[in-house]
Amino acid sequence: MFKFKKQYFRADHLKVSHRDQYKRFTRSKAGNFFYSFFLIAFGLFSILPMIYSILTSFKPLDELLVYPPRFFVIRPTIENYTVIPSLLDNLAVPLSRYIFNSVFISVVTTVLHVVVASMGAFVLSKSNVYGKKIIFSIIQFSLLYNSYTLAIPRYLIYSYLGMIDTYWVYILPMIPSSMGVFLMKQYMDAAVPTALIEAARIDGAGTFRVFWQLVMPIVKPGWLTLTLFAFRDLWQLIEGGTVFSEELKTLPSAASTIAAGGLTRQGSAMAVTVIMMIPPILVYMISQGSVTKTMSSSGIK
Repeated sequence: MFKFKKQYFRADHLKVSHRDQYKRFTRSKAGNFFYSFFLIAFGLFSILPMIYSILTSFKPLDELLVYPPRFFVIRPTIENYTVIPSLLDNLAVPLSRYIFNSVFISVVTTVLHVVVASMGAFVLSKSNVYGKKIIFSIIQFSLLYNSYTLAIPRYLIYSYLGMIDTYWVYILPMIPSSMGVFLMKQYMDAAVPTALIEAARIDGAGTFRVFWQLVMPIVKPGWLTLTLFAFRDLWQLIEGGTVFSEELKTLPSAASTIAAGGLTRQGSAMAVTVIMMIPPILVYMISQGSVTKTMSSSGIK
């Protein structure tokens, strides 16, 4: 038998005052100040290019040509915005055509992109398809390749399918997405319980009903985040070498035409850049709460 010695402790040795505990697990006021200071400083530094673009868009010509360049504007003017239609008067098609192409391509392709990626993620996450682990490994492996390495094979495929110089060359290549499937699959694994899907099927719900009425509302933060990423990429998309008709070109093509005018058109080029920043910013403001939630749940840091 083992004998245990009795040990006696004073009660005051075991008690930790609330004040000592507060000091132990929180930062000091100086630490909070420097922490907040660096966060604000790095945040302002990250939006510095956007602030410079906005300020430059209001600079008159003499401030654009001054050396050394000034960051702030001394005499703001809206002339850079008002002359944009006149700069595009010599184009083969009106400005409204470029705006229509950008809006049509961005909205339609974003919707198809999100739906297809969510469907693929649902199959890989919540189905019993044979070989889904291998398929998901291939999808992860495809994330290593960028668009430049695939430019020649993609052009050959576009030419063979007759997609050159059509809307399809904008839409079809952007519908499948390895990143979208990976993002949605990771989020579904964490947010959608398998028992919930099994209960819905016991109640008689089919696959499409489970997907649309059960899974998609649960993973709303995930597809809102994917919507932000897809819309951002599509809004600034320029299909060089595959679209030659001026009637099919997008707003970034018109903006590049203005920017090609040289230093004298720098203000108008910045004005067009500011205008083009507005739609992605609005989409981000709608989905900003979902981005953080999705990234923390899907394992993407």
